Amino acid sequence: MLKGKKIVIGITGSIAAYKIPLLIRLLIKEEALVRVIMTLTAKDFVTPLTLATLSLNPVIVEPFDPENGNWNNHVDLGQWADLMLFAPVTANSLGKMAHGIADNFVITAYLSAKCSVFIAPAMDLDMYHHQSTQRNIELLLSYGNTIIEPQVGELASGLSGPGRLEEPEKILQIIKTHFQTKKDFIKKKILITAGPTYEKIDPVRFIGNYSSGRMGFSLAEEAASRGAEVLLIAGPTQLSTFQKGITTIKVESAEEMYQACMKNADQADIIIMAAAVADYKVKYPHTKKIKKGEVPRQIDLVPTPDILKSIGQKKRKNQIIIGFALETENEIENAQKKLKAKNLDFIVLNSTKEPGAGFNTLTNKVDIIDNKGNVIFGTLKSKKDVASDILETIIG
Repeated sequence: MLKGKKIVIGITGSIAAYKIPLLIRLLIKEEALVRVIMTLTAKDFVTPLTLATLSLNPVIVEPFDPENGNWNNHVDLGQWADLMLFAPVTANSLGKMAHGIADNFVITAYLSAKCSVFIAPAMDLDMYHHQSTQRNIELLLSYGNTIIEPQVGELASGLSGPGRLEEPEKILQIIKTHFQTKKDFIKKKILITAGPTYEKIDPVRFIGNYSSGRMGFSLAEEAASRGAEVLLIAGPTQLSTFQKGITTIKVESAEEMYQACMKNADQADIIIMAAAVADYKVKYPHTKKIKKGEVPRQIDLVPTPDILKSIGQKKRKNQIIIGFALETENEIENAQKKLKAKNLDFIVLNSTKEPGAGFNTLTNKVDIIDNKGNVIFGTLKSKKDVASDILETIIG
């Protein structure tokens, strides 16, 4: 499957670099062509000689090689590769990649990439959780890169948590999956909603929720990668996507999302309602900021439009509609009631009981229920993988 595929591996200065020789051996066994580049600090953890021996190619550390007088051209390397994998990537290198700080050969090669780029972070859990690291990851995702999320486990510091580099066997499988990406949604039009809605109280305050939009964006990117023409209707979120095949409509309120959905639902073959739409809005929002001493004793709320029910009522023959449910009790039973009441084909059940699942996380755990009563129970995994599972269920 990987025979003749040209893969560049960029290694940065993390102790997790010890896993890369095994990954190279696995890639060579699959008959891939492997070139390795590394930062100066990466040499402290794995030697260029080891990497060169296993990859069957010289390892590049600096643009100029004084031993043989050769100039290593990062642009040529970027044009040569079918895929670039940066692993392990430290918090420092993540920041450089996100902001284009090209002070070493690895970063210049990344900035010259003309192919798909996979980035596998590895660091201590507090560094991984830091807002700056998470923001850099979001930026790298917005550029169209794929993040191979670090796993939970024992770290070099002695602590245990997220930050452990994914295992070489799993990285190999991710690369193989990339090169065998299905195109089973070609000519399909898919409407996807994502993110929260904000319902104004006054010009500076609103009713909302913690949804980041990641699940909906992951669904949009996965569907587009499989050939679909995607219309993404997104509430307020920090996320963005530049992937081909995705058209984005940005909205703020439930009413705006309702109007956008009603306008475009008839043209869609598949509708996936992943947005966390506010159930209520302020009946009489203030046109001016409410002063501290003028806070009303009560705020009257009225229901927002039931977008999912409205779409279900208009459902046409051969159209597939998928809803989402977030339940805190009697989860399966309540989700099944919603599926029936909204005239859905599938409903994706989120649980608030699973650590790492739900709003504003990089991972999720869902159960998928169809209109025949079948339940597919899920496990905790990346939202990208969850998106793939949902699409696999739809396609049957």
